[in-house]
Amino acid sequence: QVQLVESGGGLVQAGGSLSLSCAVSGTIFSIRAMGWYRQAPRKQRELVATISGGGSTVYADSVKGRFTISRDNAKNTVYLQMNNLKTEDTAVYYCAGYRLGLRLGVSPADVAYWGQGTQVTVSS
Repeated sequence: QVQLVESGGGLVQAGGSLSLSCAVSGTIFSIRAMGWYRQAPRKQRELVATISGGGSTVYADSVKGRFTISRDNAKNTVYLQMNNLKTEDTAVYYCAGYRLGLRLGVSPADVAYWGQGTQVTVSS
């Protein structure tokens, strides 16, 4: 059974930091591209960042320079470090495991597994 379990969400003031983790079990991890998406109320789910098995990364323009995606293949875990948070970062954040064979995933259509989501709320 494949599981993606997120942790680390919460409430933080604007300008603050949060770190999200996603522990993956039940499937191959080290060669699988992974990503973080978010969905704010009344908005579509959007890509935040993605990372290849080898550590190459892509970021949404809105988070470049503030967020960092990383992975520990020994722990089957992907992380999202979020600094200088803004109120517009408020959303449910989802961990995503892309289908095998992709170097980097950027489309939700290529996501094979989703986490359950974790709420991030940034107050002004």
